Amino acid sequence: MDQPTDGLQRDSWTRLRSFTGARIALGRAGSSLPTRAHLDFQLAHARAKDAVRRPLDMDALEARLQETGVATLRLDTLAGSRSEYLQYPDRGRQLAPRSRALLQAAVAGTAADIALVVADGLSSIAIQRHAVPFLKAFMPLSARRGYTCSPVALVRQGRVAVADPVAEAMGCRLAVILIGERPGLSSPDSMGIYVTYAPHSGCTDADRNCISNIHGRGLSCEQAAARLIYLVTEADRRGVSGVALKDASPQDVPLQGPAADVLPD
Repeated sequence: MDQPTDGLQRDSWTRLRSFTGARIALGRAGSSLPTRAHLDFQLAHARAKDAVRRPLDMDALEARLQETGVATLRLDTLAGSRSEYLQYPDRGRQLAPRSRALLQAAVAGTAADIALVVADGLSSIAIQRHAVPFLKAFMPLSARRGYTCSPVALVRQGRVAVADPVAEAMGCRLAVILIGERPGLSSPDSMGIYVTYAPHSGCTDADRNCISNIHGRGLSCEQAAARLIYLVTEADRRGVSGVALKDASPQDVPLQGPAADVLPD
């Protein structure tokens, strides 16, 4: 065990902290956590709660997308509030009647290959930070492969499965949804991406492929875009997605480093 110099009792595996953002080898002050470790935990927990509760700034997100020349369409689910979204998950998987009508009118006769959906999910911060950089990386790749993309559907109070009725109404054979993942204590801003071939209402999680852990200390937007274009291409070629399609894309590019406890504002 490392010899303490400040009254703390340290763990013999302290050196392992340089390899992970997990809360290991925090040491002890008597029978308790050191004050710093306790305060760091409280801060991380507060940030995680904030990520879940903070509303997504749709105006700012839409403006940033439109600045890059991306058309957008705003939609709502049956969850009328954040509290309702958290208490009744199924309501976040279904479009509100007004949004269904708006979607059908907006996309009539304009079927694309890929339906692009962006939903706040369980971390609005993740979408605010990473959705636009990711789309900037992905859309040129998809265009080079000959795929057309729909206008980006911005869904408030959305869950993963909401992409299915959106893509079905758009007449797209592939659905891609960007969504805020359940925040952790070291990564409250993690974004996930799900791709589904032949999306339709009633698809299950077994029908989807997932790319997760996209944030500043995890998978980069560029890495995620490369993995997604692989999955899209293979799903389209084989006519399947989910458990029938394995991610065999090159994954030898190292991640950006271990997660940090303190995030920039």
